[in-house]
Amino acid sequence: MTMPADHPVIAIRDIAKIYGEGATEVRALRGVSIDVARGEYLAIMGASGSGKSTLMHIIGCLDVATAGRYFLDGMDVSKLDEFALSVVRNRKIGFVFQSFNLIPRTSAFANVELPMVYANVPKAERQERANAALHKVGLGGRGGAFPNQLSGGQQQRVAIARAIVTNPAMILADEPTGALDSASTAEVLELFEGLNREGRTVVVITHEPDVAARARRLIRLRDGVIIEDVRHAPVAAGFGVAAGAAPGTAQ
Repeated sequence: MTMPADHPVIAIRDIAKIYGEGATEVRALRGVSIDVARGEYLAIMGASGSGKSTLMHIIGCLDVATAGRYFLDGMDVSKLDEFALSVVRNRKIGFVFQSFNLIPRTSAFANVELPMVYANVPKAERQERANAALHKVGLGGRGGAFPNQLSGGQQQRVAIARAIVTNPAMILADEPTGALDSASTAEVLELFEGLNREGRTVVVITHEPDVAARARRLIRLRDGVIIEDVRHAPVAAGFGVAAGAAPGTAQ
């Protein structure tokens, strides 16, 4: 089943996730519903145990829900098997993780090129697109460098280049600034904002209010349910709370 042509990038319908059973049962998500339109910049926040990480894993096709439906870029991925989910992950989602997840003994260029190798993109096209992605994140001259020759901020920029090189439906960033200093954090957030201005959908999972304030929409989770869903003008400097935040629709 697919959605209409004007579908949102993310359409989550009454998603529930239960771990264990009986006395050990944990209800991590309790009927969560979210729509994310193409070109949105969304931050998802929540304390430990809120269901934030579980929701991230479902959005990223790293786990499946116990109940409910999930449409990613119009495709119903709720019932896909692990192989089909891996294909969707590679084609539809650009991941950015806190720990960068770069291959240590592989150059920045080869790390960026890797998703296209899995997708069987021809070599000449891979090289052109990998170079373009590195230039976009300001590392056009560092393609031959290995991760241990790059700063943390530069490694995260390589990870962002790898995330965008396949032109995915969305960029999904899990605590992307958690291992960075303030200067590198600012650089990475400016990159996300620039990519969003180009029309890319960006979803950031974070526990940092200053990082969430840079997004245009904020969803807060508590005990597996959405307690807040607001749209606001992003805070350019990354500090404080946006003035005049307009409430969205709480779900």
